[in-house]
Amino acid sequence: MRTHDVTDCCPQDMTGLAEALVFEIADLLGEFASSGKGGAIDLRGLPMTETDRAALAERLGRGEVQATVHVSGRSEVWETAYAGVWWVRHLGPEGQIVAEQIAVTLIPQFLASHPDDVHVAARKLRSECPVIAPGTSAEHFERGEGTHA
Repeated sequence: MRTHDVTDCCPQDMTGLAEALVFEIADLLGEFASSGKGGAIDLRGLPMTETDRAALAERLGRGEVQATVHVSGRSEVWETAYAGVWWVRHLGPEGQIVAEQIAVTLIPQFLASHPDDVHVAARKLRSECPVIAPGTSAEHFERGEGTHA
């Protein structure tokens, strides 16, 4: 049996949840600033109306950093007007929001390169660098001389 929530009864009304979340985000940001311990709030698990969501987005604003990532679907992330507060949204194949959160961190983890990928990239880039023969000057190298296949 399906239960009803606030989004069923009053989709155009504000529930006050946006302002309550701002207080929670402020607490998380304060903790992060003092201890380095971040956190996240799952927006999809909350009974937010579209009006609540829009109010929260307006209240947090947008900062200068944003990214779109295409790995197992499209993900959008942007730093809000408050450094360290990120809005993270993962979309499904039809463009519907499947996961959404506010993350309080230096940078959302899914944007960071995985250490194994960095090791592979380092080996690949090094293997693609030409080998310079001993005693070869930079001028010879720039002309394509003095390299070994």
